Amino acid sequence: MNEQAAVKQFQEKIGYHFKNEGLLFEALSHSSYANENKKTRNSNERLEFLGDSVLSIVVSDHIFEHYKHMPEGDLTKMRASLVCEKALFEFSKKIDLGSFIFLGKGEEMTGGRTRPSIVSDAFEAVIAAIYLDGGMEVVSKYILSFLPENITPDFSVFHDYKTALQEVIQKNPEERIEYHLKGESGPDHNKQFTVQVLLNSNVIGEGTGRSKKTAEQLAAKEALSLMGLDVK
Repeated sequence: MNEQAAVKQFQEKIGYHFKNEGLLFEALSHSSYANENKKTRNSNERLEFLGDSVLSIVVSDHIFEHYKHMPEGDLTKMRASLVCEKALFEFSKKIDLGSFIFLGKGEEMTGGRTRPSIVSDAFEAVIAAIYLDGGMEVVSKYILSFLPENITPDFSVFHDYKTALQEVIQKNPEERIEYHLKGESGPDHNKQFTVQVLLNSNVIGEGTGRSKKTAEQLAAKEALSLMGLDVK
């Protein structure tokens, strides 16, 4: 499928037609594809950054309004379960997003279309593209169409180790954790990111994954394990 056909078909799939199709072209362009087409295409990484924030505010607003008696800690867990990589990958399957992403040759050959990190990042990039093209009301309707009608606060569905670690640390208000990208390696189609999680500047966990988000989750998981907490 060529680019024009893919973009046209994807707009039919999601039920939204862009005024500026360039935004959608960019949202569907993985870094491996952009690097092979440097003169004509930017990757979706900047849009992913914006989409992550738009997704968070829409989901936060929705659960804040619909779960009025739920305490802040439980709202945080619920939001985390709805915006984590695993959740976004499941949402993406509803629109077959993986089939429409523009990938470089190497990433195409190694199964990039079904890789959760790539597809979930593209999902966030599409959110940003819709937000920039149509505004908050339009993108809110789009995002909410993926959420279950009756969200049950079953926080075990998607393991979110970062939130679990944050809850442990919050018991001591003076403590502070942050995530630091230690390094990245490998070609564009097979990147590996290594992230450290620091507690008051001391490394307490490290993780390596195909995306920064995955690496952060694995670093948090290691930190929880080293603390003697049961993590699955």
